[in-house]
Amino acid sequence: MRAYNYERPHEGIEMKIPGDLYQPSSRQYTGLPELAYPFHDRTIVITECGRICMDRKKIMLSSVLAGQRVGVMQVEDQIWQVSFMDYDLGYFDMDSCRLEPGHTH
Repeated sequence: MRAYNYERPHEGIEMKIPGDLYQPSSRQYTGLPELAYPFHDRTIVITECGRICMDRKKIMLSSVLAGQRVGVMQVEDQIWQVSFMDYDLGYFDMDSCRLEPGHTH
């Protein structure tokens, strides 16, 4: 990583070194706002291992979202939709407990 960012010039930036061009942002990152899902049935925090727990079932989402709140809404009998912010991540059923992208079955 050191060689790539501080020693090796890159054609895409006119043979300059990325580290020479880098400037930190003047804005401080404060994280995401408190997420709320008023139109969903539940708001659930994703565990550190990337799961949501519902009715003693564990549904794997992604550890990338660990600690984040997602909205869960029942869309059919035993079919639930999971949303993060304005994005629908997918659907799961309480039998398989596996998140699938796309439309309901």
